[in-house]
Amino acid sequence: MRYDNSPPSPESGSSISPDRPWYTRRSTLAVAAAVLAPTCLAGWVLTQALAGPAAGDPQTRAAPQPASHTAPGGADGKAGATPSAPTAPASPTASGSPLPSGPPLASGSPGAPAAPDPLAGRTVVIDPGHNTGNFKHSREINRQVDIGTNRKECDTTGTTTNSGYMEAEFTMDVSRRLRTVLEARGVKVLFTHEAGPERPWGPCIDERARIGNEVKADAVVSVHADGVSEGSRGYHVILPAAVRGGSADTSKIVGPSRTLGERIAGNFARTTGTGPANYLGSGTGLVVRDDLGGLNLSTRPKVFIECGNMRDAKDAALLTSPEWRQKAAQGIADGIVGFLGG
Repeated sequence: MRYDNSPPSPESGSSISPDRPWYTRRSTLAVAAAVLAPTCLAGWVLTQALAGPAAGDPQTRAAPQPASHTAPGGADGKAGATPSAPTAPASPTASGSPLPSGPPLASGSPGAPAAPDPLAGRTVVIDPGHNTGNFKHSREINRQVDIGTNRKECDTTGTTTNSGYMEAEFTMDVSRRLRTVLEARGVKVLFTHEAGPERPWGPCIDERARIGNEVKADAVVSVHADGVSEGSRGYHVILPAAVRGGSADTSKIVGPSRTLGERIAGNFARTTGTGPANYLGSGTGLVVRDDLGGLNLSTRPKVFIECGNMRDAKDAALLTSPEWRQKAAQGIADGIVGFLGG
């Protein structure tokens, strides 16, 4: 069929006829599209307003996001989101299990239980050797007591430096410094005596041992200084021998006492800078004896430490120095703490 350019026939009853020219039909379609376009546009705008901005839209990326109600590290994996209102309790998941409420408190975090102090509740008895009043109470201290293997004097006077500094003065000073260091670590410290008017001499060696036994001390250390010939230098730690007789039985303390002595010897040498005795112990700084009532009668781990030789001029210069005595106390304390597991 061919379209011509003649006007439509007046008698045709239709305004759009297949016989009408092609340009007349195009005009009619354009009018219809113009009428429908605003309606479609309005519908699209309404749909977008209800659905929100499309993903990837520049306005979506630029616009601020609403505050999240998920805690950092929550199920959505977004860390750092801050809730705008108090977070509701965790609700069950589809499987019925509650949502995770966060990781457990790490050790050392605020609110986490503190680790127990290994030294809390531990008791140490310090036995300051001799007594400055023993020189005036020879009759009392010469009384014989049973030490298991034999009988021995209740106590002795101890030695002095050539200038007259008494071993009993030295042992009490170091013991008090030692107590201060140990108490700072939380250890309960007891003395066998404090000297002075209430204890003008002694106590006897059997009483010294009994004090540590009765309080069930975790460790007992008797502090001394030796009094041998000039040229004999250095420290040594005396360990209990295996003794069983009368009221003496060291079978249960020989092992732990050796461990205590080894810890003290090592720390004492390192802290004071002095070496083991050059006159006994074969250079180990450790000596085993069965003739000391304070060791024989002990049922608790116990050692003696001879910090140096008061009769040697070089050792005496150390023993009379407050600074060195502080080092000696620290070295003994470090050994005790190591033995106790601190």
